[in-house]
Amino acid sequence: MSNITIYHNPACGTSRNTLEMIRNSGTEPTIIYYLETPPSRDELIKLIADMAISVRELLRKNVEPYEQLHLAQDKFTDDQLIELMLENPILINRPIVVTEIGTRLCRPSEVVLDILPSQQQQAFTKEDGEKVVDKDGKRIK
Repeated sequence: MSNITIYHNPACGTSRNTLEMIRNSGTEPTIIYYLETPPSRDELIKLIADMAISVRELLRKNVEPYEQLHLAQDKFTDDQLIELMLENPILINRPIVVTEIGTRLCRPSEVVLDILPSQQQQAFTKEDGEKVVDKDGKRIK
């Protein structure tokens, strides 16, 4: 069985869809409810590096702290942004999935298919009705 970890927010449809696609591959991942148990500073820095994205790309923009803290302004260093994400985990975009193949911010949720070690076992349709995987377990798009 593969070792897969998802940084998950169950209130998020994208995160729920990603989790279900992981399960549809026959794997039950380690689920980290990052709002309750945020990553450490070192873990967050490693996740960002492993995803090969900028710190700013991981910022979630459509949440209250983003506006309150004026994060749209380009005056913050990466270290400051990381500190703000650790203080306000809602600012960390999600879901983040870690597998032996790679680490990705799974937005849209089907990005997870690029890093799952096992094929989808059956058809999968996202919550909004979009078909992502056909009956043979093959990605549609």
